[in-house]
Amino acid sequence: MKKLIIINGPNLNLLGKREPNIYGSLTFTEFLEEIKGKYNNVEIDYFQSNIEGELINKLHEVGFTYDGIILNAAAYTHTSIGIGDAIKAIETPVVEVHISNTFGREEFRHNSYISPNAKGVILGFGLQSYELAIQSF
Repeated sequence: MKKLIIINGPNLNLLGKREPNIYGSLTFTEFLEEIKGKYNNVEIDYFQSNIEGELINKLHEVGFTYDGIILNAAAYTHTSIGIGDAIKAIETPVVEVHISNTFGREEFRHNSYISPNAKGVILGFGLQSYELAIQSF
C-alpha cells in the first residue's frame, strides 16, 4: 500500500469559508474523507499549518519514509526559499498542487519556489487537483 501525505499551507484551514467563489464550499476535512474512501488502497495522511517552519519540519519528517508528498504551500509557494530548499533536500517526490489557477491571478502568484524541485505541478482544477496528484503516484 502506498503511503502519501497531503501538506497544506497557510489559510487552507479556512476552505469552505474562505472565498468560496475561488476555493469552493467544501471543507478540506469533508474532502479528505471523500478521497480516503475513494482511494482506500492508498494510505493518505494529512497535515496543515499556517507556520512556514512547521511545514519545513513536516517535510523533513516524512521526506525519507513516504512514497509521495502532495504539497499546497499556498502563499509560501511564492515566497519561501526555505520550503523549496527542504524539497530539494529530501528523497520523497513532491507534487505541487494549487486549487486555483495561479497564473490567472495576481502576478506575484506566477512565481514558485516549489516547482523547480517538484515531480510535477497541478493547478486550477479545484479540489480535484489533489486527486490528480494522488493518481500521479
